[in-house]
Amino acid sequence: MRASAISDISSSLGIKTEVIRPLEEGSSIDKFGSNLYNWIQKFYPRLHKIYFHFLEIASLHHKSSMIFSVKNYEKKILEFSPDLVISVHAHLNHGFRDIICENIKLPNVPKFVVCCGELSNGSGFSNHWVNPKIDEFWCPFEDSLNAAVSRGMPFQKSFVVGPLLREPFYSIPSKKEIDDFILKYRLKKDLGICLLGTGANGVQNHIKAIRSLRQSSYKGQIFALCGNNGKLQSKLIEQNQYNSLIIRPVGRLCAKEMSVLMHLSSWIYGRPGAGLTTEALVANRSMVFDTNKGVMPQEENNLNFWRDNCQKLTIANGPRELGLLCKQTMPPFKTRKSFSTKLIAEKLLSLKNQIDAN
Repeated sequence: MRASAISDISSSLGIKTEVIRPLEEGSSIDKFGSNLYNWIQKFYPRLHKIYFHFLEIASLHHKSSMIFSVKNYEKKILEFSPDLVISVHAHLNHGFRDIICENIKLPNVPKFVVCCGELSNGSGFSNHWVNPKIDEFWCPFEDSLNAAVSRGMPFQKSFVVGPLLREPFYSIPSKKEIDDFILKYRLKKDLGICLLGTGANGVQNHIKAIRSLRQSSYKGQIFALCGNNGKLQSKLIEQNQYNSLIIRPVGRLCAKEMSVLMHLSSWIYGRPGAGLTTEALVANRSMVFDTNKGVMPQEENNLNFWRDNCQKLTIANGPRELGLLCKQTMPPFKTRKSFSTKLIAEKLLSLKNQIDAN
């Protein structure tokens, strides 16, 4: 998500970009680690505390000599020959950084920036985000900056740039965009909408959540994001035929449609992951956080931000509680805040000017 957003902003500034995924597309060990992370998140979130702390101690990517996919990674870097590298993952900021900035013989040593997506401090703020050797550290809020500085990131290299999303999320959709969305998904203008969200890995409790809403006599419409789970989508479409509630299950939405949906939603139910949580903050929409089967360390950071900075934190330990809790939600802020990509664009242009001057 952050990589795509940075790529979009860079392209709008006339800066050529390329996105590579060294872990997902790296060695078999890296792929196994990524798949294990996704599996734990989907089925046993509380177990991730063990896996997270193992990764913190093991520091599998701390040194370039410990990285198995070096040749493939070096080949991609040499082909693109970047002037600026922006990392959006905690485990790419040490060994992978050294390969680019110290090991590979590029015409010019590229600047290396870490763009951290953590919203606040907590047990899930990885020490691997911090590397004093990088050129700049970007983060969304003061809370995350303080967390990084307390772990050794030099203050003078650390900058708050605001929450990073795709461009459509920062603006209020037009009347035409809203009308087109309502028409396309057969929604009613006079009924509220609740959004059942899902993360990138398809984590959800939609069936049980809808049952809880039906039992509590919920009168609004339900928009259910199903990701790549076609089986769930089909099941919800079938339920829609025999259910008094209006249910609209869809797979994935583009950034524009997702921003319209966030604007139309009265409240959102989903895991406290960085993506959905950030979208809710920018749109100023209430959330009921799904902590069924426990909370992952990184999710704790996001709950901490909401607890410290927002009007009310609403947590459902299981989907059966949703019917009651959805009536008690409040937007994160009293009024919607004007977030934008302006600061990130300014930082990119500043770095580009520095590179051009050299």
